[in-house]
Amino acid sequence: MKLGERLKELRENQGLLQRQLSAQLEIDTPMFSKIERGERRAKREQVVLLASILKANENELLTIWLVDQILAVIDKEKVGVQALKFALREIEQQ
Repeated sequence: MKLGERLKELRENQGLLQRQLSAQLEIDTPMFSKIERGERRAKREQVVLLASILKANENELLTIWLVDQILAVIDKEKVGVQALKFALREIEQQ
């Protein structure tokens, strides 16, 4: 699940409006809307703040955020999967 989808789910479950969250993030509502739609990526600090505001698991949201970041980088790369496998081997050796 992408971060924007999860944020929207959490927000709607709590009956909050986009403008309420965007005000707390100190961004405009259209920008927050783009984050929810996956058209713009949230900053790490925003994800941490959103976890607090939405009373959500910070590690879950940061994990989804990081997956989105990784996918954005390797999206059109032919060797993307190979690169991920290589990175995993490197991480496991640390």
